[in-house]
Amino acid sequence: MTFTVANPMSAGDFYAKARFNMVESQIRTNRVTDERLLAALLAVPRQVFVEDAFAPVAYVDTSIRIGKDRYLVEPLVLARLLQEATVGADDKVLVVGAGTGYSAAILSGLCASVTAVESDPALAAAARENLAALGVANAAVQEGALEQGWAAGAPYDVILVDGMIADLPAALSAQLADHGRLVTIRSQEGRSGAGTLYRKLGGSVSGRPLFDAVVPFLPGFAPRPAFAF
Repeated sequence: MTFTVANPMSAGDFYAKARFNMVESQIRTNRVTDERLLAALLAVPRQVFVEDAFAPVAYVDTSIRIGKDRYLVEPLVLARLLQEATVGADDKVLVVGAGTGYSAAILSGLCASVTAVESDPALAAAARENLAALGVANAAVQEGALEQGWAAGAPYDVILVDGMIADLPAALSAQLADHGRLVTIRSQEGRSGAGTLYRKLGGSVSGRPLFDAVVPFLPGFAPRPAFAF
């Protein structure tokens, strides 16, 4: 998928200018330097993926509610995760937590194909509608339990878990290709959370924290309550 980037300074469009400012002032200045990624962020209209009431603040660097206990992750956090994933043009990508489709839309311009799994039927329907409206032809939205990923399309070169997790489920590790990368926000004991990069080499998956971040937990990924006698 290739996006055409509008010139915000000539279009006179409020949202195009806001998107330009998001990329140039919030994201590029915070160690995100991948030009392909920056172009995708500049091309995809984030306001399309939120409720009309939130559209005017779609480009503020904060998470935005898209449903009950569901949010679009703030743009800088998403951008830093995707840069660490080093998404290639031939890669096959899985998005866990499709939401309304924003991350899948960004990734569609960076890779060969995107599978986006979503557990909420209403959000899955919205994601399909939004992606179709933008003419995204290389992304498919599937419905299922988020923590189970989408085994039918595995293995994946890149997996984005688009929210916070307490632990990485074995099902997602199994769906990574050898030399595959998985990025997410993982909650850290004694601290709020960290952007984390996992790599799979020779069947073994290991992760390392990259930067501090806190976003809402995805359904199925919250810490299990401690058993008390």
